[in-house]
Amino acid sequence: MHGIDFLELAGYGGADTGGEHGVRLLKDLDLDIGGRDVLLIDDVVDTGLTLNYLFRTLSLRQPRSLTAAAFLDRPYRRLVEDLPVRYVGFTVPDEFFVGYGFDLDERYRHLPDLHVVRANGNVKIRPA
Repeated sequence: MHGIDFLELAGYGGADTGGEHGVRLLKDLDLDIGGRDVLLIDDVVDTGLTLNYLFRTLSLRQPRSLTAAAFLDRPYRRLVEDLPVRYVGFTVPDEFFVGYGFDLDERYRHLPDLHVVRANGNVKIRPA
């Protein structure tokens, strides 16, 4: 049996790197994942702290397997080793991206492709 479910996480307390003390669960899974193969889909994997927290939390529910897919990956910023990110769309440099759903202060989300934000006083955007 296949299913799709959603989690919603939020950072808090000024912890911009996530992790156990910087993440709260706003919306939990509705489905029971016990004994099931679970694939987490994430937009960007950076330090890995948030994803590591999620893996530890969901592992307690005893899925048969637990792995992740990421649209953008920054493995050189990892603070957590051995994250099971099995599928990666693009490995990207340490730059800020907008467009394709990513925003900067609620702007640029509508752009149909990814752009890198350059800040030299003014925000300048160039294609990624």
